[in-house]
Amino acid sequence: MAFADATHRATPAIAEINIIPLCDVLLVLLIIFMVTAPALSQQIDLDLPQPTDAPLPPPAPIDLRIDAAGQLAWNGSAIDRAALPARMRDAIGGGRQPLLRIEADGDCDYQAVATVLATARNAGLSNIGFVRQ
Repeated sequence: MAFADATHRATPAIAEINIIPLCDVLLVLLIIFMVTAPALSQQIDLDLPQPTDAPLPPPAPIDLRIDAAGQLAWNGSAIDRAALPARMRDAIGGGRQPLLRIEADGDCDYQAVATVLATARNAGLSNIGFVRQ
């Protein structure tokens, strides 16, 4: 056993980082990136639509008439109340909101108008107007 005497001080241990494993890991990662980089940069051919300056025409407005008896007419032709939600969803099919113009007879029930408004809201129509006679 060696003891340090008062004249000779014990030298502190020097901590060194062993960088050889670090260099090995970095070289392996460099090789992996060099091998995979060309595979990730291959071109993909796409047919993209070309931009146009002409604005899209607005969708045709929908004229919905409610007569005094509560019967509905979609653009002049009679429509059943059960077919109204599907017809409204089909009108939005292109993603653009058409104007729904509601013309209610003065003698019709408020409940008929409220039902049509609720149906339009549930179908996703938000551009709604009323026609005054």
